[in-house]
Amino acid sequence: MQVSVIIAAGGAGRRLGGAKPKQLLDIGGGSMLSHSLRAFLDHPRVAEVVLVKPAGPLALVLPDVSSTQKLRTVDGGARRQDSVANGFDAADAGSEVILVHDAARPFVTADLISRTIDAAAEHGAAIAALQSRDTVKKVDAGVIVDTIPRETIYLAQTPQGFRRDVLAAAVQLGRDGVEATDEAGLAERAGFKVHVVDGDPGNVKITTEEDLVAARQRTGGATPALQRIGTGYDLHRLVEGRPLVIGGVTIPFDKGPLGHSDGDVACHAVTDAILGAVSLGDIGRHYPDTDPKWKGADSLALLADAARMVREAGYQVMNVDLTVILERPKIKDAIDEMRSRLASAIGIDRGAISIKGKTNEGVDAVGRGEAIAAHAVALLGHRSSPAGHRS
Repeated sequence: MQVSVIIAAGGAGRRLGGAKPKQLLDIGGGSMLSHSLRAFLDHPRVAEVVLVKPAGPLALVLPDVSSTQKLRTVDGGARRQDSVANGFDAADAGSEVILVHDAARPFVTADLISRTIDAAAEHGAAIAALQSRDTVKKVDAGVIVDTIPRETIYLAQTPQGFRRDVLAAAVQLGRDGVEATDEAGLAERAGFKVHVVDGDPGNVKITTEEDLVAARQRTGGATPALQRIGTGYDLHRLVEGRPLVIGGVTIPFDKGPLGHSDGDVACHAVTDAILGAVSLGDIGRHYPDTDPKWKGADSLALLADAARMVREAGYQVMNVDLTVILERPKIKDAIDEMRSRLASAIGIDRGAISIKGKTNEGVDAVGRGEAIAAHAVALLGHRSSPAGHRS
């Protein structure tokens, strides 16, 4: 049985008052969207995940899982039901069961996902829901007019699961103008019986600032480290016919680094250092040499993009210490220009960049002039701290 998942992340999520959609806010170990994606991308029964994102360009830091090839993205619509409809259109036509999940529920478990899949396959439509623990009162103008038996009251969660034909009918009803707060409501209006799967009290939806604080406490991300350190290393063979680019500066020489991009070891080492400091992987993960679009790429541009990801993770680069190891030529006359270009790409003062040129005293491939290498250390400060606001 083929299963697709639509993750609804198309809303602006401004209720928290942040500068970006709430689903992109870090809760410790990544954004709430990243946590939600990871839960489904890692699930063995899920064949694909369709992420419905806010319309327009959006930089996504994907979770560090091996199954990101399951993921595709599509722009959302004006309403939630429009966004889910877009996700439905993008889902594989061969999927027999389709789940819909809110990106703002980052703590969904594999067990709940499996139980929802099974219930949707058996009944046609099923949602995760929690039975009310409290007595429920119906109130009119501040006066109780009825007491509703709490055993009949369930609080809806996601995922919500549907056989493909059921969700198709629900989506069409929404396109025909019927309004509903979730897909289960549309399926009910379309005449289908929606069954309930026991939900999980931990499968909370993050809506308010208090929810966000609680989520960060749960992940251990309540108090982010004020400072983090990352290291980077890169090495390239030197070959004839390639320009020697170091720190964004082209140095006259008869050889240059062999690489998919421009082979700038200084930029690559610094990029790895700043990404590693905030656990965002390395340069190969974000700009793989298997992707033709990075062929001959300007490594300063890659460094600038990595610095942007670091800022979105809540950190600012404070300083970088870089050592370039090269037997010849000498780079001392170009160091000041390298510092300026690296600083500009990262978005910090030149005074926060240190570059040292070293030889390998004739030892190994670097010492024989066959390769060039670089080591980098980067210190990052959290942007909530006074030091982290430095620009």
